[in-house]
Amino acid sequence: MNIKIKGGSKITGNLDIFVVHNEDEFEGEISNWDEILIHGDPAGLKSFANLLIEIADFNQDKIDDEKLPVGERQHIKLRPGFEISKSSDEVIVGRLDAKKTGEYYDRFIAK
Repeated sequence: MNIKIKGGSKITGNLDIFVVHNEDEFEGEISNWDEILIHGDPAGLKSFANLLIEIADFNQDKIDDEKLPVGERQHIKLRPGFEISKSSDEVIVGRLDAKKTGEYYDRFIAK
């Protein structure tokens, strides 16, 4: 569920976020990998950084359970042509820890 953060920052400036699919061949073996590129002008990068800090500092546990149920995570969707450039891919930035349980989702593998 996406809860509006009180006084939440908007993305200002220019921000372009997209996935690049890579392929390389070395000694007959082909490797494939994806990279996420985040590019912006100073205003765009600073506002993105502020948004990340706001999500990190947001107290999910204080939000009414009807708005953000226990076990859900705060997130913000960045849409091409609205919050980010038209050439971007849609991006969801969110918390890894679930409200009141602190659990991470199943696909997460720690570094």
